[in-house]
Amino acid sequence: MEKKRILIVDDDKSLLRTLVHILTNEGYQVDTAETGKEAIEKSKTQFYHLALLDIKLPDMDGTELLHKINGHIPKTVKIMLTGYPSTETAVKALNLEADAYITKPVEPKQLLETIHKELDKQEETEKLTEEKLVEWIKTRAERIQ
Repeated sequence: MEKKRILIVDDDKSLLRTLVHILTNEGYQVDTAETGKEAIEKSKTQFYHLALLDIKLPDMDGTELLHKINGHIPKTVKIMLTGYPSTETAVKALNLEADAYITKPVEPKQLLETIHKELDKQEETEKLTEEKLVEWIKTRAERIQ
């Protein structure tokens, strides 16, 4: 089974190191970016199953990054992280199709539970899509014969 790839975008180097440690110990393949621009560049050349996006980045707002990466990696699960929680930011993130919203300081158990839950949903959706495609092909093949 392939390792799930996760991109963590945060300008806090200490938090990045901690999250990389936690997630690699769980068996994930992890990349990091400290700016929105770096995250966009990485996501153009690599598929990520999941992205953890900080709301406050040095070069752009995390919701702006969410909007930009949604355009070219829509199937990636996106989880927003913030040390400055507000209803307005949460609603904006969810309206921009964030899959979850977690406040800092990040509780490792909660983070892992959220990641597992969201990746399971992603896998189930992919499975259903594959099953529908197989069924469609079978139906088409039967019509041709």
